[in-house]
Amino acid sequence: MAAGKEIQKGDVLLELEDVHMYFKGVAALSGVSLKIRKGEIHSVIGPNGAGKTVMMNCINGLYRPQQGSVSYKGERVNHLRPYQRAKLGMARTFQKVEVFGGLTVLDNIRLGRHLHYRAGVLSGAFYLGKAKKEEIEHRAFIEEQIIDLLEIEQIRHKPVGMLPYGLQKRVELGRALALEPELLILDEPLAGLNLEEVEDMARFILDINEEKRWRVTCLLVEHDMGVVMDLSDRIFVLNFGNMISDGTPDEVQNNPEVIKAYLGEEDLYATRR
Repeated sequence: MAAGKEIQKGDVLLELEDVHMYFKGVAALSGVSLKIRKGEIHSVIGPNGAGKTVMMNCINGLYRPQQGSVSYKGERVNHLRPYQRAKLGMARTFQKVEVFGGLTVLDNIRLGRHLHYRAGVLSGAFYLGKAKKEEIEHRAFIEEQIIDLLEIEQIRHKPVGMLPYGLQKRVELGRALALEPELLILDEPLAGLNLEEVEDMARFILDINEEKRWRVTCLLVEHDMGVVMDLSDRIFVLNFGNMISDGTPDEVQNNPEVIKAYLGEEDLYATRR
């Protein structure tokens, strides 16, 4: 990955326009529109069943909206499958950890690198020439940047299935980073973590977004309001498939409709302490 990836902060990277998604006649998303700007951390909040994960699935191609459009870098991508969107620069982690338990940490992360391999079948089969050079370069990128960033050097050769849940979350994040994404979709990355693990993961997200060698735009779905308010440049609030707020953390936590639908007085107090 080239150091110091240049971005024009504020330019729209991803846009949803009037997106509708139905399941057996029930609306999961009703006319959702939003803009994700380059270089920022955007969060999506809302009660369970609000449509957050459905929206993420529409963005990365697992679902195709029945109405409306999803545009990435100014181009409509409704017709593209998830792997095609990954090639364009989208990566994702999931609410429930999706890792290969029998493979090592290093091998799990390597799987996220496959889109960047360019060597032919023959050189790859015999590990010669271009294939060998590529393998060395990719391994260096994974070990010197991803493993170093996520502080998992000591466990890189261990089977992921034997690791605690919090470390498995790091491995899944590492695999997403191996794609070198421009947009990283994080679906409840803090779920199931203890306080120390939450602090570590929040720090990793900030580093991925801010450090010169990464500069990744992040779209975060999360229930931890303290972290959301601390990390986010902008917050979208969904309720029963409808967008009820789109603003800065201050604007959102002072929006009466958001307080009524989701935050409540106790959560609002917690975010302001």
